[in-house]
Amino acid sequence: MCSRFVSVVLALTVPLTVSAQEAMVKQILGSPEFKVAAAFIEKDQPRFVKELIELTQIPAPPFKEQRRAKAYLEMLRQSGLSDVEMDQEGNVMGVRKGTGGGGLVAIVAHLDTVFPEGTDVTVKRAGTRLSAPGVGDNTRGAALMLAVIRAMEAARFRTVTDILFVGNVGEEGEGDLRGVKFLMQTGKYKGRITQFIAIDDDQPNAITHGGVGSKRYRVTFKGPGGHSYSDFGVVSPAFAMGNAIARFSRLEVPERPKTTFSVGLVSGGTSVNSIPFEVQMVVDMRSVDCAELKKVNDQFLAIVREAVDQENTGRSTRQGRITADPRMIGDRPCGETPLTSPIVQMTAAAIKAFGLTPAFGISSTDANAPMSLGIPAVTIGRGAGERSHSLDEWTVVEPKADVQSIQLAMTIIVAVAGVK
Repeated sequence: MCSRFVSVVLALTVPLTVSAQEAMVKQILGSPEFKVAAAFIEKDQPRFVKELIELTQIPAPPFKEQRRAKAYLEMLRQSGLSDVEMDQEGNVMGVRKGTGGGGLVAIVAHLDTVFPEGTDVTVKRAGTRLSAPGVGDNTRGAALMLAVIRAMEAARFRTVTDILFVGNVGEEGEGDLRGVKFLMQTGKYKGRITQFIAIDDDQPNAITHGGVGSKRYRVTFKGPGGHSYSDFGVVSPAFAMGNAIARFSRLEVPERPKTTFSVGLVSGGTSVNSIPFEVQMVVDMRSVDCAELKKVNDQFLAIVREAVDQENTGRSTRQGRITADPRMIGDRPCGETPLTSPIVQMTAAAIKAFGLTPAFGISSTDANAPMSLGIPAVTIGRGAGERSHSLDEWTVVEPKADVQSIQLAMTIIVAVAGVK
C-alpha cells in the first residue's frame, strides 16, 4: 500500500515515464471500481441525455447565466459532493474529497453560451441527434461532468487529491474567462489548485495543451461632427477610424507562431449627409505566442494614436479635435502546458487505452487562465457534435459513444487525481 501511494504522489509532482503513466491507466481500467463505474454509466446514460436536454433549454446568455447556474447547483448537490456553493462571480462548485495528499484538481465545464437573450433554445430530436443553440458547446460538457461524478460515487473511487468540480460562467466572448479568472485569482480556492482540466471539445481524443491569447478592444472615435456640405473640411472621426483600419490591415504578422487580427464590427454616425460625431470599431487580436501578441497589441494602439494625429493635422479643428478611446473588452492570457507534463502524458495514456490516437492542439479555452499562471492544465473532449456557435448546433446522443466519452473523461480525471 505504501509503495503504491508513493508512486501516486510522484505522479502528481514529477514527470513519469510514458510507460509508468500507461501502467497507472491500465491499473485503473482493471480495477473493480472501474468495472462498477462502467456498468453504472451504461445504466445512467438516459439520465445523461435527460439532463443535457434540461440544461440546454435553460437559457444561459453572456452575463446572464444565473438560471442555469442555480439549476446546476442543485444537480451538484444531488450528485453527492461536499461544500457545494455558488461563488461571488456566479460559478457553482462542489468538492469530492480525496484520501489526502497532493494539491487540488479542478474540473470545469462552462455553463454559458454565446447566444443572446431571447434565443429559442428548444431542443429538437431526430433519432440520435439533438439540435439546439448551445447543446454541444458547452452544455454537453456540463452534463458529462455530472455523469462522471455520479459514476465515481457509485464505484466509490478513492482519489489521492481532492477534486473540485466547477460549472463556471463567462467563458464565451466578452465573458473573457471571468469565471475561471475569479476561481484562480480571487476565490476561496485561489492558490490551492495545482492541476486543471476543462471539458470543452467536440473531439473525444482532443488534448488542448496550449492557450491562444487574445486582446480585444472597442475603440470609440469622437469629433465635433457637422454638416457634410457646409462643414466640409472639418475633422471626421470616420476618416480617422478608416485610416486606422487601413493601416491596421497592412500589419505583417508571423504565420508561425500563428498570429491574427481582425476588425469585426464598425458602427456610428447619424445620417448620410452628416459628418459623424462618434464612430466605433471592435477589434480582435490573437496569438499562440505571448510576445507576438504584445507586439501586435502595441502596434495597433500606436496606429490608433497616429491616425488621430494625422486627422487633426490634416483637416480643420476649428470646431474641435478628434479623440480616440481604446477600451479593452477582452484579455485572454496565453500559455502552454508542455507535452512532457504529467497531466498531458496521463491524458494521452488514457486516450490511447480507449483505442484512440491523442490529438494535441492549441486553442482558446478556460485552460488559458491556469496555463498563464504556470498551473498544468488541459482541455479534453465532451463528445461528438458540430456547428458550435450556430443556431443549428447539434450533438449526437448514442448510447455506446456516450458511454465511452463518459468513461474516458472519468479515467482521465481519476488518473490525474491519483488513486490509492
